Amino acid sequence: MWTPETYDGAQGLFNWGPPPATAVVSRPRRPRRPHDRTPQQSLTRVKITAAVVESTDAPFQFEEVEIGEPRPDELVVRIVAVGMCHTDLSVRSQATPFPLPGVLGHEGAGVVVQVGAQVGDFHVGDRVVLSFDSCGSCPSCLAGKVVYCQHWIPLNLLGGSRLDGSATLTRTNTGLHGHFFGQSSFATHALVSARSAVKVDDDLDLAQLATLGCSVQTGAGAVLNVARPEPGSTIVVFGAGGVGLVAVMAAMLTPVARIIAVDVSAARLQLASELGATHTLNPADGDPVKALLELTGGLGAQYVVETSGRLTVLDQAISSLSSAGTCVVIGAPPLGSQIRVDVPNLLGRGIRLVGTNQGDSNPRQFIPRLIDLHRQGRLPFDRLIRQYAFDQINAAAQDAAEARTIKPVMILPA
Repeated sequence: MWTPETYDGAQGLFNWGPPPATAVVSRPRRPRRPHDRTPQQSLTRVKITAAVVESTDAPFQFEEVEIGEPRPDELVVRIVAVGMCHTDLSVRSQATPFPLPGVLGHEGAGVVVQVGAQVGDFHVGDRVVLSFDSCGSCPSCLAGKVVYCQHWIPLNLLGGSRLDGSATLTRTNTGLHGHFFGQSSFATHALVSARSAVKVDDDLDLAQLATLGCSVQTGAGAVLNVARPEPGSTIVVFGAGGVGLVAVMAAMLTPVARIIAVDVSAARLQLASELGATHTLNPADGDPVKALLELTGGLGAQYVVETSGRLTVLDQAISSLSSAGTCVVIGAPPLGSQIRVDVPNLLGRGIRLVGTNQGDSNPRQFIPRLIDLHRQGRLPFDRLIRQYAFDQINAAAQDAAEARTIKPVMILPA
């Protein structure tokens, strides 16, 4: 479950040690300058196939689109496998307002086929996992906190293009938005910043690694980077989906006394138990807050991770905390969602409400460490994956939306 060499019990901190050999450190990207390419400049473009969402709730449709030539700090990656995340579905429904029509997909893994002139740490043929983009030059990026890049939202979630407004994907008939999470990997190829890529060993199965770029690093990071539970404590995970079940696995790497999973699916709670949960609770059987307080002798949990994105569940998560407890919020409700907070209770009991993006991950450092844990059999996230052919993307989306599949991964033709 945990070992002395990996956990500092005195401070309750996970001691990662030096990065594994697979970690690649890239120099910061310089800020773009006025003489850089502008959206109007033409580039050599190559035809690829992409799954396009035309409008709100529309199905994924396969189209021939064009991908641009990489700029000096970019790569073109042939996608081998790509995971589907609930964020992709929330964009399709426009709960997350990424501009449509667009190409989604943000858990890509593949092989580098073209390298920009200034990229020195990747070569054609390298196998990579893709994650989010960052500018490389703002104070957060320079401090290594790339997930809190000053430009993270337009670069990854709401922009639909590079920061300068230029498109990475185009088509002849109408406009098309891309660069989703810096990649738009529901396509045969992705044009990405080199900062988005993490090199991996040739012997690893990219179909298993694709989900590292978002859901796995988010669930694991929420526990290991953000909560950092102390020995003997209790951690509760609300929501046993792809992110929540990884959080359960990550909690197994720490010296907590109890790992409690909460979900409405009996099958997922059974899987949570197999992955390390010491207790499971189904809200269909009664008030989960009351049950949690009974399990903890009326004290509540020192750590709670909320992954569902439902405000009612978040309220339950906060109510489950002990004094000085920490609630880590992962689940993303629709843009503009707000909660009411009992401020005197917050102050008097010292409760901490902490948001996290991508589990506070620096992918170049964190993903190789997660791969090491997976190799050792200590983070078996492959158990969550169900594979689909790329042309089954709509079936994968339906299965994910209806909770029949925890983590769909599409395999692209060679």
